[in-house]
This record gives sequence, structure tokens and C-alpha cells, in this order.
Amino acid sequence: MTIIVAGEKKEYKDGLTLPELIEAEKVETPEYVSVSINEEFVDSGDVATTVLKDGDSVEFLYFMGGGQ
Repeated sequence: MTIIVAGEKKEYKDGLTLPELIEAEKVETPEYVSVSINEEFVDSGDVATTVLKDGDSVEFLYFMGGGQ
């Protein structure tokens, strides 16, 4: 199946889970990343059971603090 990861089309096996994608994409500090699929945020409690579908668009978002 084809999914879009951070704007880039990629081929993965059917039935790919979100944790498998996070591992395959070598996401840094996955415990601190927010994930959106088709512009909808995935609840942290649903990450382990989320299965991706052909045509899904996935973004990994890191929130950074800062300031003085």
C-alpha cells in the first residue's frame, strides 16, 4: 500500500500499524511525538492499535518549549 509520510509517498505492507511505522521511520523519541493521520490527531491511547490504510497521510509532530 502507498502512504504519505511527511509529504513523501512510501510503500509499506498492508495492515501496517502505527507503532510499526514509527519504528520503520526511525522516529526520534517516539514517546514525545504527536501523530496526525489525514490531518486528525491520534490519541496517545490509540497509537498501539491504529492500523494504517492505503492513501493515508501521516505527519509526526514535535512540540518544543522555549523562551526565557
